[in-house]
Amino acid sequence: MKIRGVWAHNFHQELSQFDHCLHRFPVISFDTEFPGFLRDTPRDALEDQRYEDVKFNVESLKLLQLGFTLSDAHGNIGGTWEFHLSGFNEKSDPHVVASISLLKRNGLDFARLGQFGISVAEFVFGFLRVLRIHRGLHDLTWVCFHGLYDLAYLLKLLTQKPLPDSVVMFAKALGVVFGTIYDVKFMARYCRGFFGGEIGLARVAKLLDVERSGEAHQAGSDSLLTAAVFSKMNATFRSVAGMSQGCLYGISPTIVRYWQPAPVILRRPCFPVAAPHVYSARLIHSPILPTYVHM
Repeated sequence: MKIRGVWAHNFHQELSQFDHCLHRFPVISFDTEFPGFLRDTPRDALEDQRYEDVKFNVESLKLLQLGFTLSDAHGNIGGTWEFHLSGFNEKSDPHVVASISLLKRNGLDFARLGQFGISVAEFVFGFLRVLRIHRGLHDLTWVCFHGLYDLAYLLKLLTQKPLPDSVVMFAKALGVVFGTIYDVKFMARYCRGFFGGEIGLARVAKLLDVERSGEAHQAGSDSLLTAAVFSKMNATFRSVAGMSQGCLYGISPTIVRYWQPAPVILRRPCFPVAAPHVYSARLIHSPILPTYVHM
């Protein structure tokens, strides 16, 4: 399967192909690449601390790559696009040296990224235009693997605003902007032989006999592998998707599509939380939607 590299010079042409393909393939598997974690969260951290670290890291760092693979409900692949964003300066922007070194070893060319990458403003304007069209035509399904950070970066990018202040408001914002979401790592906890979900994407792919195309730690290749794993997992474990919709590995609030009447905090949590919290409602604006949506 060819992974289509998208740069400033071919952005509009490839976005047009992406738009055309989305009509037939409305399942969007995605991955992001970013320059590391300034704060490492302990495995036993409470949920509020974990989200504080997510918010700090995402708002402190710049996104480098976005990978999107489109597929249909039967797992047929429509195409994979790898969008390269400009704006990151290794000399002046915050980053983790080890993370940058890893990305370089796996083929990410930072000099080319800076010179030929797509500007964030141009990407956001074009990508949101495509999403507005398709949101009005059919439901979109978003698929990630261990996607807490991927969704946080994408939410920040598309809204061009800081992340919400609490994890509950974050989950609500995801429901407004994206709607239906699956996290394959969360799904793996319900699959026999997958170590309760404590497993990486490469290992899940091996257990399901799914082969990778391209290099690991490249957003296009990771999104394509995520799409293939999601399809194979659904075919092998037929009840898992229904149990996992709206659940992200690492946080407890369920993500509910914005037009459903039940608020997130009244839904079954994705795993037990230590204590309930009370949050006030507020208006969240999504640039994908024509009006403000009361959350």
